[in-house]
Amino acid sequence: QVQLVESGGGLVQPGGSLRLSCAASGSIFSIYGVAWYRQAPGKQRELVASITSGAYTNYADSVKGRFTISRDNAKNTVYLQMNSLKPEDTAVYYCSPLGTSSWGPGTQVTVSS
Repeated sequence: QVQLVESGGGLVQPGGSLRLSCAASGSIFSIYGVAWYRQAPGKQRELVASITSGAYTNYADSVKGRFTISRDNAKNTVYLQMNSLKPEDTAVYYCSPLGTSSWGPGTQVTVSS
């Protein structure tokens, strides 16, 4: 079972930026695509962005143009750059290799003035 650790969350004002990181215990990211998900209180977990092993990216409509997913296979790390943050982006953010049931503990993002 791969170990995943998300980091980089925090409290930010509307319009601000954060960069989330997802580190894996092995070189799984060089093999699998990876996705970022988020879950807000009282809501279902939703897909935010994904990146394939070939670096093809896909985004939820709600974050297109504001979020950017990237990967560094040498560091076994995937990133989510989040700009122009909105209060509705508040959630716990998780990463997961596509097609697996591996999850990290998540990192809290709170967008509030």
